Amino acid sequence: MGKNFDSNYIKELAEEISKNSLISYEDFPKYDLFLSQVIDYLNDKFLDEKFTNNIVQNYTKSEVITKPEDGKKRGYTKTHLTQLVLLGYMRPILTTEEIKKVFRLAFNEINDRNDDILAWEETYKTFIQIQKESLENNLITSLASEDKLEEIIKTFNLKDKDKERIKIFLLVLSLIAEASVIKKLVQKIVNEYETE
Repeated sequence: MGKNFDSNYIKELAEEISKNSLISYEDFPKYDLFLSQVIDYLNDKFLDEKFTNNIVQNYTKSEVITKPEDGKKRGYTKTHLTQLVLLGYMRPILTTEEIKKVFRLAFNEINDRNDDILAWEETYKTFIQIQKESLENNLITSLASEDKLEEIIKTFNLKDKDKERIKIFLLVLSLIAEASVIKKLVQKIVNEYETE
C-alpha cells in the first residue's frame, strides 16, 4: 500500500517545506544586483513561479515595488528583494492592485521611503516569523488572533493613528503566509501521491 497521509506525515511535510522555503533576510545577497541577477535569484527561490524582466518592470511601472536606484547599474537593493519575495508569496493569491493596496497600508507611497510606517527589513522578518509559526504549528493555530497581532504590533513602537492600518497589514500577511504554506503542502501531497 502507499504512504500513510496522516497528521504525522503532514507535519513532516510541513517541516520539510519550512526548511526549504523560508529565506531569511540575512540570506539575501549583500550587494546590489542587476535586474538579470534579481530574476535568477527569484526563480531559484520560487520554483513554481516564474519571474521575468517584464514582470518586475511592470510591477515597478505600476508602483507596486520601488524604482531601482537611479544612475546605478546595479540598482536593485535588499529592499527590492524584500518587496519582490513578499510579492512572490502574494502573486498566486492577490491581484496586482490588491498587492499595491496591501503595501500601501504599511508603506504609503511606494517610491517615498520617508512616509513608510514600517521598515521593509522588519516587515520581512515579521512575515518569516509568521510563516515559520504557521508551519511549526501545523496550520491549526490562528495567527490572525487579536492577541498575536497585538503582540507583534507592540514590537514596532507605532503611533496610535497607524496601529489599525498595521494590524490589517499584519492580518493580510499572516493569511498570505498560511495560504502559501497550505498551497505548498497541497502541491507536495498531490505530487507524492501521484508517485505512488
